[in-house]
Amino acid sequence: MIQLSAAGKRYGPKVLFDNVDWLVTPNEKVGIVGANGTGKSSLLKVLAGFEGLDSGSLSAQKGISIGYLPQEGLSLSGRTVFAECMTVFADLRALELEQEELARRMGEIDPDSAEYQQVADRFHSAESEFRARDGYSIEAQVGAVLSGLGFPERDWKRSTEEFSGGWQMRIALAKLLLEKPNLLLLDEPTNHLDLEARNWLEDYLSNYQNAFVLVSHDRYFLDVTVRRIVELWNKNLHFYTGGYTRYEQQKTERRAQLQASYDNQQDRVRQLEAFINRFRYQATKAKQVQSRIKELDRIERIELPPEEKAIHFRFPQPNPSGRVVAEFKKVSKSYGDHRVFGDVDFLIERGDRVSLVGVNGAGKSTLIKILAGAEPLTGGEYLLGHNVQPDYFAQDQYKELDPSARLLDDLGTVAPRASNTELRSVLASFLFGEDDVFKTIRVLSGGERNRYALARMLLMPSNFLLLDEPTNHLDMRAKDVLLHALEGFSGTVVFVSHDRYFIDKLATRIFEVDDGHVTVYPGNYEDYLWRKSGGGSLALPALDEAGPVAAPVAAYPAPQPAREPERRLNPIKLRKLEQRRHEIEREVAKLEAEIQDHEQALGNFVNAGETQRVSGLLEAGRQQLEGLMQEWEDVAQAIEANS
Repeated sequence: MIQLSAAGKRYGPKVLFDNVDWLVTPNEKVGIVGANGTGKSSLLKVLAGFEGLDSGSLSAQKGISIGYLPQEGLSLSGRTVFAECMTVFADLRALELEQEELARRMGEIDPDSAEYQQVADRFHSAESEFRARDGYSIEAQVGAVLSGLGFPERDWKRSTEEFSGGWQMRIALAKLLLEKPNLLLLDEPTNHLDLEARNWLEDYLSNYQNAFVLVSHDRYFLDVTVRRIVELWNKNLHFYTGGYTRYEQQKTERRAQLQASYDNQQDRVRQLEAFINRFRYQATKAKQVQSRIKELDRIERIELPPEEKAIHFRFPQPNPSGRVVAEFKKVSKSYGDHRVFGDVDFLIERGDRVSLVGVNGAGKSTLIKILAGAEPLTGGEYLLGHNVQPDYFAQDQYKELDPSARLLDDLGTVAPRASNTELRSVLASFLFGEDDVFKTIRVLSGGERNRYALARMLLMPSNFLLLDEPTNHLDMRAKDVLLHALEGFSGTVVFVSHDRYFIDKLATRIFEVDDGHVTVYPGNYEDYLWRKSGGGSLALPALDEAGPVAAPVAAYPAPQPAREPERRLNPIKLRKLEQRRHEIEREVAKLEAEIQDHEQALGNFVNAGETQRVSGLLEAGRQQLEGLMQEWEDVAQAIEANS
């Protein structure tokens, strides 16, 4: 549908990408990944036609429709939410009005006249088109998408200008999903979504009939939605088959193969050079020397790309607190007549890593502010444990910073004993490069300021961290640094995040905030979903001095019941499965190489017929690869179940 040929793009003096080729085919499901600042958003804007290239060309198939969602900046006004979404179907609404007008005319003119027959023919034609395009279900489609993206029905009649920037972006996303363009381009679509809306979007995109290309820093989201990863790195595009997890595996394998090829080539080069230097001046060896000189000249030297620096940093540990960190006793919170939650009881203990989940507006941020002492209670009692020192990271934490301070100097005031090298390491962990460390806080964007505020907080952490959306504005490497730091943190953490992978890796308990209640689940988000789907009893009776009473708001699921033992395979069958797995891996490697050859061939235009032929081979190869990957997963699961 869209083809980039020898494409190059600069941002000021910085080259984002150069001489890249890429053919986006129908039904493509692609995730673009890469570090912050590599040019992912610029690449999407080029595909959308909002920015031009500095070199090379972009060609698009005639008549294709493209829908583009930026990260932020869209603002809608003048209509209700529902009416704004209905504008997507303006042509169908016009067809519906035409049918009404034609029906009216048919009631006024003579049924035996030629005019009546002409009007009737047009009515039936319009009605058939309206039905074929699901015109009778457009209102239901709008309702389904709005509900999926978290808009309760009571909000459908509210004016769009009443909503904040994040909700405005949801409305814009809803319109794009309803339009169903041939190519959907989404820049960080989950940024403004809670977990429930994000899960709904996963399902929607998994079943999307057309092509989409998206930028995301969410591993789990990429794993379940895309079939291909395009990495923007080192000013070039690198293509990988599968989701994000598969991309990481393939990247490691490719690097190892490249290193092995490089080492072998260097060995051969040294052998040739040694022979040439040893026998250069011996007449009897002149022919062999010349032969080796020619061989040396013919060698196309393999270049190893620069190593991506692995950042390892361990944040200092806080003073220990008592066993009980925080306790809610019949806590309630209201804003005027609006009750956020009531009669909430729970206990947080030392070492807990609590994830607050729930739809936007349920009260997660309010709850974390109460824990931080930033919001008063309406009722009940909140008790802090012995030697507990809370520290709160808000979504707008950057407002507390001194705008005139330079990053390196300001960070030095927090950790006066740290060396400049250690301070730079911390800043690099959170994506501030060599020159960035001398910037003043006032010149940073809002996202950069929040990123810096998070680094500043974690350099001298308290023993009770309260983090509201700490993963916002972080790329995957920075998220990994934060995740590993918090996994090794000896204190207690309560956090809000919409990153499924981050929650699954970090959380030891889930607090669900919903409909004025807080329900407690042990385990991570995967365990929480299992129990929500009926995998375990959701409450145990509480006890007081008088004996059993009704279960409190904080409910503890029963242990997971024992599962039926898997039927084990005999050794011969197991050996055959292992052989098949190795065969599939060889076939996959061969097929991936063929696909890469086809992709490179498409970058060199010969004629329309050849492009069509190679495109067909490419699509067939991808479908075959998808089938092989599914078979590999089935075989691997069977082997793992019997190992």
